[in-house]
Amino acid sequence: MNDLTIRINGKQTNVTASVSLEKLLQGQGIETASAKGIAVAINETIVRKPDWATRAIKPGDEIEIVTARQGG
Repeated sequence: MNDLTIRINGKQTNVTASVSLEKLLQGQGIETASAKGIAVAINETIVRKPDWATRAIKPGDEIEIVTARQGG
């Protein structure tokens, strides 16, 4: 399989072609089944959690992963 070059939180990254957003998040150490307080945007568009499994990553995608943290 070919690799794709994307950006995750501003950092250039190579990922396997045809990877889903859900698999990408799991590769980043995020447990997607119980994920709470996590927002994901691809190319400045929020991706709803129910769509993570079917949203394919494309070359050049810019992904922002934001995790809510308690505290001040």
